[in-house]
Amino acid sequence: MKISPSRINQFLHQPDPKVAAVLLFGPDQGLVRERAEELVLTVVDDLADSFRVAVFAGADIKADPPRLADEAAQLSMTGGRRVIWVHEATDGISRTFESFLENGGHDNLVIVEAGTLGARSSLRKLFEKSSNGASIGCYEDDGKGLEAVIRETLGRHGLAATAEARDYLVENLGSDRRVTRSELEKLALYALSGTANGDNGGNGRNHPVGLEDVTACIGDSAAMSLDSVAYATASGDSRGLDRAFERALMEGASPIGILRAVSRHLQRIQLALGLVDGGATFEKAMAGLKPQVIFKFKSVFKTQMKRWQKNRLADALELITEAEIDCKTTGFPAEAGCHRALIRIAQAARAR
Repeated sequence: MKISPSRINQFLHQPDPKVAAVLLFGPDQGLVRERAEELVLTVVDDLADSFRVAVFAGADIKADPPRLADEAAQLSMTGGRRVIWVHEATDGISRTFESFLENGGHDNLVIVEAGTLGARSSLRKLFEKSSNGASIGCYEDDGKGLEAVIRETLGRHGLAATAEARDYLVENLGSDRRVTRSELEKLALYALSGTANGDNGGNGRNHPVGLEDVTACIGDSAAMSLDSVAYATASGDSRGLDRAFERALMEGASPIGILRAVSRHLQRIQLALGLVDGGATFEKAMAGLKPQVIFKFKSVFKTQMKRWQKNRLADALELITEAEIDCKTTGFPAEAGCHRALIRIAQAARAR
């Protein structure tokens, strides 16, 4: 069965007892892992409980297909249900899971993590159509979904963000749930340390988290790595792009998340140019963006506004859309496809 977005949270806290196996897949691997851990904790109290949690790679199951059913049927030495946790699953183990789900009768829970699986994926289709299997897509947070994560994470610490700070976080986070959570936890600790908003008295929670706090705390983080990729691309700085691209990947960003960050940046340039066409100065156009361009990037952003024309921006955005589709459907390495598209945009930025 396919779990709809509106039912995911309820399912994660109280899985349907007739479900023997759950497939979690999608481009946001941080969200895949977070949701997998939530499911594990519905069965056991400790993720590291070696008696009740058995972890395998998809390759292990492919090399020894009967192992899946054997592990699922095994009783725990300490009592209680067990979890069989499969990482890095692919379509290569679809037949093994088909047999497993058809035979049924397993009390233990099997949790399967996979990367991006297209609509034609045999593993994905199997779980979506199965009566005792469940499929959950894990996609990058954006818009209202990301705002909810921000409110929930900061709220656990008794904190709230200003509208401007929240807009900036929405603009710069979201490509990977674990990175997002990590950055927000770091921001919360910073705010509570007493240095937020200039408060040196340890009363950080008495103040809303502002834009200055956000840029001071995560200004050199994974979120800003995406900014670095976007600015290098739009400036035509190929060497800077290569460095920023590698760093973003190392810090957990996905190729699709990187493409979307660059797309958002180009759309902001496009919007600012529209304001200039309406009579605004470059400075007023930048001030009219939500979130506003932060101080250290203002001169670079202004230069990019002068460099790009609307028709070339439209071409660049179309190229990003095509690259994202290719990453999801062609089987061509996503990192290589993403990098190639960004290099082409950087080359276009240098052209006059």
